[in-house]
Amino acid sequence: MLADAPAYHEGMAGSLLIFDGDCGFCTTTVDKLREALPRFPEAQPWQWTDLDAYGLTRDDASHYVWLVTPTHQYAGHLAVAALLRGQPGLGWRFLGVLGTVPPYSWAAAIGYKLVSRYRHLLPGGTPACAMKPTAG
Repeated sequence: MLADAPAYHEGMAGSLLIFDGDCGFCTTTVDKLREALPRFPEAQPWQWTDLDAYGLTRDDASHYVWLVTPTHQYAGHLAVAALLRGQPGLGWRFLGVLGTVPPYSWAAAIGYKLVSRYRHLLPGGTPACAMKPTAG
């Protein structure tokens, strides 16, 4: 499975974490992760990012956190898993790999979806954090 985990090999060099800068919960979470993790990529709100340069749309960026590495793009729970795989500690890397292996990956995907859907109700969240309905 580690062969499928380029962020583990790359560390965080040249990577960019793209998040919703209008969401207090998201901004607080990025700040807390930056403090907790030994390796952390450059982080930038999608509102300040040239999304076209990364092949992302506004809809992509407003619905998922993205970890863009020199060789891959990860969205949502897979971005979090890749971030964890890029850490020097075995425990963090193990959690990152678990986030990509069923049935743990299924739970991580559901958990990410629930957190993103209800982030406006979580600590640091505001009405501006509420997800806009998508078409379709």
